[in-house]
Amino acid sequence: MVDFEDYLRLAIDLATKNGASYAEARAQRDYSESILLKNGVPEVASVDTRRGLSIRVIVNGSLCFGATNELNKKAIKNLVTEVVLSARSASKLRQKRIQFGDANVGTEKFEVRPRIGFDSVSIDSRIELLRDADREALEGANKIGVKLAGRYLSVETLSTEKAILTSDGATIYSRIPRVSVDCMITAFHPEKGFLQRMISLGESAGWEAAERWDLPQRLMREAVSLGRSLLEASSFRGDRCDVVLGPEVVGIVSHESAGHPAEADRILGREAAQAGETYLSRQSLGTNIGSEVVNVVDDPTLPHSFGYYLYDDEGVKARRRYLIKNGRINEFLHNRETAFEFETESNGSSRSVSYDREPIIRMSNTFVEPGDYSFEELIEAIDNGIYIKNFMEWNIDDRRYNQKYVGLEAYKIEKGKLTKRIKNPVLEVTTPGLWSAVDAVGSDLEFSAATCGKGDPMQGIPVWTGGPHIRLRGIYVGGLA
Repeated sequence: MVDFEDYLRLAIDLATKNGASYAEARAQRDYSESILLKNGVPEVASVDTRRGLSIRVIVNGSLCFGATNELNKKAIKNLVTEVVLSARSASKLRQKRIQFGDANVGTEKFEVRPRIGFDSVSIDSRIELLRDADREALEGANKIGVKLAGRYLSVETLSTEKAILTSDGATIYSRIPRVSVDCMITAFHPEKGFLQRMISLGESAGWEAAERWDLPQRLMREAVSLGRSLLEASSFRGDRCDVVLGPEVVGIVSHESAGHPAEADRILGREAAQAGETYLSRQSLGTNIGSEVVNVVDDPTLPHSFGYYLYDDEGVKARRRYLIKNGRINEFLHNRETAFEFETESNGSSRSVSYDREPIIRMSNTFVEPGDYSFEELIEAIDNGIYIKNFMEWNIDDRRYNQKYVGLEAYKIEKGKLTKRIKNPVLEVTTPGLWSAVDAVGSDLEFSAATCGKGDPMQGIPVWTGGPHIRLRGIYVGGLA
């Protein structure tokens, strides 16, 4: 990638010479390998390499982006010329000029060094890992009398190198390997029907992460728990009660009801026809949205996290962002453009998935900060309640205000103890209704990997969602009885 620096400098110099008040050039190379095992049979193995260079400029208050995979001086000069001309032409139609705010841009190289490089792990070894996991899951389910009728297991490795230069001084180089596993298993019993479970694991690390996950044992435990929920869970009558949510549920709630609404481009209405709107506005900072024990953060700097980075794709230094602090809306996610609009400073939230995609505002690792309660302390004060450990489905409205989560592995809490498994508890609540009901936050912290979709063309970007267990008081939970 170092050989691209001359091209990046050439693009920046030419853009500014031709009248750009701001120029940003990025070279990016992504190399990915993925394998899918379907019901024990290798289905798809793919290898993909993407490499190219992009340039983004501001000319007369108009912003324009372009990219090429032709890496020679002639192609880059042509690209810069076209992008600058397009921005200049578009500026004639703009009523309001786009400007980038000042930001804490850096000059730094950062990388995640894998202990086990992906190139040292053969395709056969990766397939064998999935087959071991598939075999363990089958055996676990068979022992309790259910069949795993559908099993989709995939593993993907991705190596990303980026070099970013901007006309106002940023020079960033990064190299990040990522490994992820996605599994979907469907349990079947002739008298009970079907039940399905999906899990996603991912880290910014080498193959050592895949070894640490111990996928065969993990999937076996998931298969057994799924089978027991299918066989043993009973219907219950919906009621208002106390609820404990597991980290997986807390993670999806944090991502959907706190992370997406805080994206400043959504607040400005620019994602309305694509990823959706938000219940937040410019005036929402300081608004009470939850109880004072609720702190929701987005932090790209967590070591080995799936959404890890230290500088964003505008060269701005990343940091922890408190989206909700002590129950109040505290901060939005910004790039340099929205930061200028909101008269603040970018907090390093601009990301792109590929050299030929414009960086846009994205989450990284969004979660509830841990408190100081043990799991036992959370449930011992509940006489009649429900523990929802994980979920089977969820949905949320366009403004991220009304939402529903359907539990998968869930239990009754009676007199401070977990008792029987229950079937399909439905939590349907508003965003302030959910966060305001939280009265205690656990000291544990777990994460799930996810691919967050946004933009047009779609950009699926790696993130973590997570949190500790949390306790909600007096929430209505729907049941089927």
